[in-house]
Amino acid sequence: QVQLVESGGGSVQAGGSLRLSCAASRSGFSINVMGWYRQAPGKERELVAFISSVGTTNYADSVKGRFTISRDSAKNTVYLQMNSLGPEDTAVYYCYVRTKFAYWGQGTQVTVSS
Repeated sequence: QVQLVESGGGSVQAGGSLRLSCAASRSGFSINVMGWYRQAPGKERELVAFISSVGTTNYADSVKGRFTISRDSAKNTVYLQMNSLGPEDTAVYYCYVRTKFAYWGQGTQVTVSS
């Protein structure tokens, strides 16, 4: 069982920045993919970005050029640097980790005001 602890959410004005962190407890399995999803009110959960164990990244089109995902494999931690935030980025952000199984964080609220 892997437990994920998220931090870094909050409220910011449009144009501002936030950095999310997600630390995974030690797992008996290698962590393959780490990433972030988000869910806005009334909308389905969507992929924001993920990063593989070898550093390959993938981003949703809506965040390309503004968000950067990174990971510290030694600390089993994934980060999401979010710049140029807009109201459309308001959502609950969920950390996602995949080993042999998939695990989700509890979610952290990001609110961007115009």
